[in-house]
Amino acid sequence: MPTTHPAVLIAPEALADVIDRPDCLVFDCRHDLFDEAAGERAYESGHIPGAFHLHLDRDLSGEIVPGKTGRHPLPDAQAFARKLSLYGLSEGKRVVVYDDKGGGIAARLWWMLRAVGHEAVQVLDGGIQGWKIAGYSVTEGTEPLPATDYRRKTEAYTVADWQLPMITLGDLQVGAAPPLADSRTAARYRGEQEPIDPVAGHIPDAVNYPWPDNLDARGRFKSAEALQERFADLPAGVVFYCGSGVTACHNLLAYALAHGRIAGLYVGGWSEYLLTEQS
Repeated sequence: MPTTHPAVLIAPEALADVIDRPDCLVFDCRHDLFDEAAGERAYESGHIPGAFHLHLDRDLSGEIVPGKTGRHPLPDAQAFARKLSLYGLSEGKRVVVYDDKGGGIAARLWWMLRAVGHEAVQVLDGGIQGWKIAGYSVTEGTEPLPATDYRRKTEAYTVADWQLPMITLGDLQVGAAPPLADSRTAARYRGEQEPIDPVAGHIPDAVNYPWPDNLDARGRFKSAEALQERFADLPAGVVFYCGSGVTACHNLLAYALAHGRIAGLYVGGWSEYLLTEQS
């Protein structure tokens, strides 16, 4: 299976050209880790016309098992594919995902769709802010689910499991861990602050590649050439992680822009790794 789609980003102007087509499906992924209802409020206050909101905790994550998982474990792959089929997802349909954090949340959905085999997915470069700056309108309220027949409601992609490179906590514990890149901000990586998890710091031997550094001053992704330079020192087989497998996907997207392939992900991240330190 190809490891990256030729165009992982879409500009607001390009989205405006295709948004009314029946083969285009748009998802709003806005979320605030400190206010779990903020994304839904923002969506209802104004979203890209026709976009559906997906919640990071309920839709893009599985059940948290205390003492065993990080903060945003993956859901069952088949259940995820089935859920998105209710919004009209079908093979080959163009999917565009966006947020208000430069793709920091939307990249999780981009990765998840790629990991169930759906290649035609793009992140809106510049997010909803870029959409508004370009002069396009937003819609208040919510969008009704599309009319779907019984078959669509009960069947989706046949997905045995997630299909992109990943490692588990067990891989880290056997002493043969791949090279790791921590995607969190430098202060969190250095252990100077930790606003979410109970302990500050990073996984031993991991290097730091803060995900916001993939963006330029406008909040859009840097050029492929600039990203190639950014990741030039990373060895082959690098695996990205963050606090809980969300913003690490931003680095995976940027890495795909730079190198044309999707690197590995440690979904559990620092929040899961801490469980070994506290046991």
